[in-house]
Amino acid sequence: MLLWLVIAYLAISIGIGLVAAMRVHNARDYIVAGRHLPFYIVLAMVFATWFGAETVLGISATFLEEGFMGLISDPLGASLCLILFGLFFAKRLYRQNLLTLGDFFRKRYNRSTEMILSLCIVVSYLGWVSAQVTALGLVFNVVSQGQIAMNDGMLIGAGVVLVYTLFGGMWSVAITTFVQMVVIVLGLLFIGWEVADLAGGVGTVVDHAAAAGKFEWLPEANVGAIIAWVATLLTMAFGSIPQQDVFQRANSAKNEHVAVTGTVLGGVAYFLFAAVPLFLAYAATLIDPELVARYMEEDSQLILPQLILNHLPITAQVIFFGALLSVIMSTASGTLLAPSVTFSENILKGFMPHLGDRAFLWMTRASVVAFTIAVTWYATSTESSIHQMVEDAYKVTLAAAFVPLAAGLYWKRANNLGAALAMVFGLVTWISLEFIAPEAIVPPQLAGLCVSAVGMLIGGLLGRQPSAYN
Repeated sequence: MLLWLVIAYLAISIGIGLVAAMRVHNARDYIVAGRHLPFYIVLAMVFATWFGAETVLGISATFLEEGFMGLISDPLGASLCLILFGLFFAKRLYRQNLLTLGDFFRKRYNRSTEMILSLCIVVSYLGWVSAQVTALGLVFNVVSQGQIAMNDGMLIGAGVVLVYTLFGGMWSVAITTFVQMVVIVLGLLFIGWEVADLAGGVGTVVDHAAAAGKFEWLPEANVGAIIAWVATLLTMAFGSIPQQDVFQRANSAKNEHVAVTGTVLGGVAYFLFAAVPLFLAYAATLIDPELVARYMEEDSQLILPQLILNHLPITAQVIFFGALLSVIMSTASGTLLAPSVTFSENILKGFMPHLGDRAFLWMTRASVVAFTIAVTWYATSTESSIHQMVEDAYKVTLAAAFVPLAAGLYWKRANNLGAALAMVFGLVTWISLEFIAPEAIVPPQLAGLCVSAVGMLIGGLLGRQPSAYN
């Protein structure tokens, strides 16, 4: 019965997405929803897009193993990224009326910078979207009690997300995400109420977690620990700023005020509401310690779903898995669209300068299909955890794209030479250290960021100042 109810929910989501697709009349509608989205939709998209499998299954499992110390990247770094983007990047980028971040790199620097950084952005999504596909496979495996294998569940889930994303683009993402956000918030609050009752109350769970040291989040007072802590934070907080999905949500707003406030408040909401899955997972240690001990050895990501299946009635199970599917699909659809749009707009389109709008729209849809195939293959072949896939996703953009974006917006001397040196220095340093010294006191991606900044500084001071700023 639970499986069929899940299938019915998926069918409803597809239906909503296909109805929303009727609003798509051109490529601009498909990519940024015609820049017509109101505040509550933008807020919902920002919150729900980040509130994905990583939040419900990944960081809740990590919290049980490592406490807050394991959550520096997400939700702390992820929330900080959204707030920083809203405060310092959203308005300046919105005013330029762009389709993608790659368009900014072309406009501010040159075609080569656009292609290289767009490719980095596309590659960074491989792990992020694969994490959502993996989670969809896990959900189908759990609710079918093993009758649907993980890989088969991944194929089914990826196919569902592909259908409404393929036809409706950002309009489908926006409308389905708003509906899914309502399901997420109400569903998880209801489950939290039920689980708190089983565990002896919220205060009991919180006190037990505090006594176990789970709320310690600052690093030890030594250089190595502090640097590692900062690197973990910045990988998400800075590395996910030059990302198409964050930009696309802000850029779809009906005006710059909505772009800023929707992104900032979405980041705050994400940080606050991420506490709910942490509470649910830790409550399991009080409700069923044997279950927790078993799945800590097998797969800690299964603790929360198994707690729901073993200790809550069917109504609560339906609500939980409906909310879980909502968070996964809302994230998967948005992060599937973002790299596909970047690839078609900033890599393929440059080789076809006379391409018409309708042809470009279909090329973008073809990119969505191709990227879906790529991430599904990666998800079925990798052994990385959901949390690890997400953490690794933003190292490339931290090392290569953050400095050219920030300098391009805030430093008048940022130029083509500076962008080239920033990219080359950052990527070469990061990739080299990943092979030579992955466990060095300065993590490879942080070293790449620092060297990238040096490259921009050298190029900006020695190279020719852009004519736009003369």
